[in-house]
Amino acid sequence: MDLAATNDDWETLGREDPFWAVYVAPGTRDGGWDMRAFLDTGRTEVERALRRVEELVPAAGRERALDFGCGVGRLSLPLSTHFAHVTGVDSSPSMLARAREIAGHRCEFVLNRAPDLARFGDASVDLAYSSLVLQHLPRENALLFIRELLRITRPTGSVVVQVASRPDWSAKGVAFRFAAPGLTGWAQRRLLGYPAPMLMTALSDRAVRKAVNAAGGTVLAVESDPSYGGHWHYTRYYLAPSGSQPA
Repeated sequence: MDLAATNDDWETLGREDPFWAVYVAPGTRDGGWDMRAFLDTGRTEVERALRRVEELVPAAGRERALDFGCGVGRLSLPLSTHFAHVTGVDSSPSMLARAREIAGHRCEFVLNRAPDLARFGDASVDLAYSSLVLQHLPRENALLFIRELLRITRPTGSVVVQVASRPDWSAKGVAFRFAAPGLTGWAQRRLLGYPAPMLMTALSDRAVRKAVNAAGGTVLAVESDPSYGGHWHYTRYYLAPSGSQPA
């Protein structure tokens, strides 16, 4: 699957059921998410991640943050309480429209369907953040965006990215391990009734570190992230463009 097709699928998901698509959880399809509970998941995650960033990069600035794959602004909004300017970036116009309704003028939201972040200059943000996003991109695109997030981050800043490391051994996890992506996409639509397929891409620690090294970055810390579940194991990486010791 190429990036353009993936972007189209996420626009379909954004039109049909945006909150569930952003954060798949039992009982939340077809408008099942309570808005306050949904936004609380973002606030809790951001608070926890920024505490870790403060430990790892005490001098990091708080002027500009970028939320890559922002969806409806679940993470952009809480980031705006810590940074003077927050830009949410997404490939789905319908997701961005909903994000603007929710966040108002507290954040800027930008459409980006390109395979890079060329519209953002080198060293232009203090924090680049991405969660529940890279797993839904084709592998090479996901790794390129890790490099791009490092490129746009200031030397005194940090990058926080979450990746899906591997499926678990549940029935759905086994299906993701062994079935071709086209087959899992077919099952999602035909058997589970998804409006569009959700590509799931596993990124190994070796692949992530290779992408970070290619961008001249440094891995500051690596943490298992059990908060989302969903038949996958997730890992959160704390990165710096340069100047820190490897984890």
